[in-house]
Amino acid sequence: MSRVKKAVNAMKNRRSVLKAAKGFRFRRSTTERAANDALMHAGVYAFAHRRDKKGEFRRLWNVKINAALRPLGLTYSKWIGAAKKQGIALDRKSLAHLAEFKPETFAKVARMVK
Repeated sequence: MSRVKKAVNAMKNRRSVLKAAKGFRFRRSTTERAANDALMHAGVYAFAHRRDKKGEFRRLWNVKINAALRPLGLTYSKWIGAAKKQGIALDRKSLAHLAEFKPETFAKVARMVK
């Protein structure tokens, strides 16, 4: 069996790992092993937080809707339940957008449910 030297492939791998770890602090940006560990953790966090982001935005929309409903004498929980019973098909994202940027339109929608 002939001998295989892996210098070119090893350098290519090392270069790509260190390039991906650019901007990391301390040893994580200069040492291949530390950089590889840091990249593995970064990938795990990125995957998990892409999922978390969806929940965070939903909570934000709920807060915006509730803040717009309070001056109208309503609460979020009662209003959203009544909206579901009446079959209003607007999602929370669009309701929050209306509440923030077009309060008059949102007030009309809120009164329809009330």
